[in-house]
Amino acid sequence: MSDQNLHVVIGAGGGAGSAVVRLLVSQGKKVRAVGRHPLAWLPAEVEFVAGDIADPAQAVEVCQGASIIYMCAGVPYHQWTQLFPLVIGGAIAGAQAAGARLIFSDNLYMYAPTDGPISEQTPLAPITRKGKVRVQLAEMLLAAHKRGDVRVAIARTADFYGPHANSTTGDRFMAALLAGKALQWLGNLDALHALTYLDDLARGLVTLGEHDEALGQVWHIPPGEPITGRQFIALACEEAGRPVKIMRVTREMLWLAGLTAPDIRETAEMYYQFDRPFIVDASKFRAAFGGRSTPYREALRQTIAWYRQAHLS
Repeated sequence: MSDQNLHVVIGAGGGAGSAVVRLLVSQGKKVRAVGRHPLAWLPAEVEFVAGDIADPAQAVEVCQGASIIYMCAGVPYHQWTQLFPLVIGGAIAGAQAAGARLIFSDNLYMYAPTDGPISEQTPLAPITRKGKVRVQLAEMLLAAHKRGDVRVAIARTADFYGPHANSTTGDRFMAALLAGKALQWLGNLDALHALTYLDDLARGLVTLGEHDEALGQVWHIPPGEPITGRQFIALACEEAGRPVKIMRVTREMLWLAGLTAPDIRETAEMYYQFDRPFIVDASKFRAAFGGRSTPYREALRQTIAWYRQAHLS
């Protein structure tokens, strides 16, 4: 029988995974962090296990005894097609062997450009390679749930920011901010965009993991209020005490940089999410579970403090 207090976080070294680990520890939960390399920041009470989730045998081993598994692992953009299905297959195998529920941290790449808010009912019509991979992953997970192999919930989130964030507003953005350099923003600086604070994402994932009624469904985790790139950068600079310096990144700039950098080249196909309003409807989650999104100023203050401490330590 699974240890009802054991929570396994796959991809604990990334932004979403590390936020989930911190939240679970604050709740007094027993946590096992899974990653490829040891994590120096882990609290002493957190068990760390190294493992390659793409290998089903290793996935079963690292998930042994779990009651809830949070699948937060990322894959380099240029390896999505080959590697991501294997990683999800491993997570399914690990959850099935443990008899655990599996909560998957997903994104919004599977939705086509639209003029209105994106909800869970928005048709899946990906126009990019990575969007098609995301549809494939969701189909794998929901099919496993339908077969009764594993209990699954899928959490979809907008671009996120916060400690360890691997995103356009993540580590590089914050490093440039603290150095007083120009802050890069993809596409239209004045188009409204959805952004999610990582602590809010973690609360959303854990909420889904704790509720039976969340299983077998897709949920949009509530982001902050829609905000433009210009507004977000101005707030960040104000909180950091730095001058506002902005560099707009165009599609052509991405293609040029992508000639020598595969992940930047892959970013170019997602440009459509930044050249027009990109707004997320999370009313389904709010109606079911409530909750609030951290105001941008508060979230940025916490994020900047974390990056300053991480830089000094």
